[in-house]
Amino acid sequence: MSGTTILQYTANLLSELKDIYPGYEIKQFGRLLLQHVLEVDNTQLLLMNNDLLNEEDKNTLDTYTKQLKNHVPLQYIIGSTEFYGLSFDVNPSVLIPRPETEELVDWILKDNHQPKSLLDIGTGSGCIALSLKAHWPDTRVTAWDISDKALETAATNARRLKQEVIFEKVDVLNCTSSDRQFDCIVSNPPYVRELEKTMMEANVLNYEPSSALFVSDSDPLIFYRTIARLATQILSPRGYLYFEINEYLAKEMTELLRDTGYSNIECRKDINGKDRMMKAQLT
Repeated sequence: MSGTTILQYTANLLSELKDIYPGYEIKQFGRLLLQHVLEVDNTQLLLMNNDLLNEEDKNTLDTYTKQLKNHVPLQYIIGSTEFYGLSFDVNPSVLIPRPETEELVDWILKDNHQPKSLLDIGTGSGCIALSLKAHWPDTRVTAWDISDKALETAATNARRLKQEVIFEKVDVLNCTSSDRQFDCIVSNPPYVRELEKTMMEANVLNYEPSSALFVSDSDPLIFYRTIARLATQILSPRGYLYFEINEYLAKEMTELLRDTGYSNIECRKDINGKDRMMKAQLT
């Protein structure tokens, strides 16, 4: 039998990438790439181990392997990722949604009765806004971003997921008011300090949008301070503000929110035990 079977492809992928990624991650890459190229689910794939790859599919997979060697994120290669049970289109104009952001969404959903209105600041792919809208169909959800390309991606996701969200181009650092009020505001803004770059992987540094990740070492809380101040003007009385935060700056975040006039401030750890989420109520 000539050609490459699916089982052989997976073994070759492990061999080619073993010096770059851990084995469990390479196996996941192989499974997701094969499902994407062959258009099958995982159950179908498990029954195809001895099937031969046709030349076109093999060439496509070889191209993807080269991209993985160059640290291109898998999600950008296949153009999508799962988030809170939904599939989102992603590309280099938006951050790849993280598991800790799913935890933030889960906290918001379990913490609140369905609010009448919600604002997501720095929406990126729209993962937070659209996930919340999917569970709160009667909530008026608005999402802001400064990037035209990110808003285009988010709008594409909204159409595909059949969710109505109001997307607006807003530079929050230069926004002082809004003609609307919101019962709940959520944001996962840039929070990684430049000094933390040495701890980050090449696939993040080289491919994900730096403007959505990094802030200066001299003022790492600039987005939080700005949003917290803005929220005092546009949050409904007793409304809630939720953030994903830098794990190293939880104490500073608590002080910032207290000094800005918020109460009932709560910090939560993510599944890895890192201070990653914060809630505050407008007094």
